[in-house]
Amino acid sequence: MRIHSILIFLCLSFLLGGCKLSYQTASFLPSTHEIDYAASKHWAVYAGISSEGNEIGAAFDAASADVFYVYPTLLTYKKDISWNAAIDDAKVNADVLKWILPYQASAWADAGRLFVPFYRQNHYRAFFEPYRNQGGNAAIALAYADVKAAFDHYMAYENNGRPIILAGHSQGALHLKKLLQEYFDGQALQHQLVAAYLIGTRILEDEFKELKPLVYSDQIGGYVSWNSYKKGKYPTYYAWYNNAVTTNPVTWDASKKSLISDHKGLLYYDNIIYDKSLEVEKINGMLWVSLPKVPKRFWMSFVKDYHRFDVTLFWEDIRQNALERVEAFERKKLIAPRGQF
Repeated sequence: MRIHSILIFLCLSFLLGGCKLSYQTASFLPSTHEIDYAASKHWAVYAGISSEGNEIGAAFDAASADVFYVYPTLLTYKKDISWNAAIDDAKVNADVLKWILPYQASAWADAGRLFVPFYRQNHYRAFFEPYRNQGGNAAIALAYADVKAAFDHYMAYENNGRPIILAGHSQGALHLKKLLQEYFDGQALQHQLVAAYLIGTRILEDEFKELKPLVYSDQIGGYVSWNSYKKGKYPTYYAWYNNAVTTNPVTWDASKKSLISDHKGLLYYDNIIYDKSLEVEKINGMLWVSLPKVPKRFWMSFVKDYHRFDVTLFWEDIRQNALERVEAFERKKLIAPRGQF
């Protein structure tokens, strides 16, 4: 494996995972500026077309559903004292296009028209003490306000009653959890929900009034979630995940474990999908994942926290499952009594 390939993949790993360090910081300055999501420059992907003019998703022309995807934390540099990324942050936005679209958002792109807003995401340190009370909570709120504004624009100008998939990872999933609570849970919009993929964040069942975890592969109208870690290992913060919803992203049912033959495919750094390469086991609040059987995997032997790989480990599993759930939604719509769907 060439050295530059290793560096590229490890760079991606860092971008999607981050690390907890001591950060420089500054006072949080409230912003009254609202992002206008009518401007195309504020979208990484809009209705299946990227900001670079590329069509995303093989099923674009025939898509019956829409996918609203929110990306993970990319603002991680420890000497960056900003609380939120600028909406036109060149580095963050370039990383979204270079890394996030092909390695994450693309997993859902065949299931519907893809919408990926740029947003003023909060810095990684905002999630931890002592930074949460120094401006972190306000920074998280600002990031969510952008996600909400982007979704409002999508609903006003693009949805037109179409089925919706919500998909996000880490910080993106955190914001989508709140969006799900405010817009879908017990609301009329719940009837348009195909599924919410809330990956890489803690989800507790009692955080929703009506929405429930999805426990079989073609079930619709609920959510899935998991947090990946190396099999046999526990993070120091394991207690934080106590009782968190944990989906089996290989079998998509109540199975505690999966067989290696069940695995549909991991998207690796070489852009090749490797099937039958891993097994999973659900433990309390987390998902244990075996060391993937992929070429030249020596570097991965030293990795315990698989958070950064939550999506790529199951890229093909997600792609097929999203298509299956959209098909199930369409079948239900055809047989539902008039006025009940």
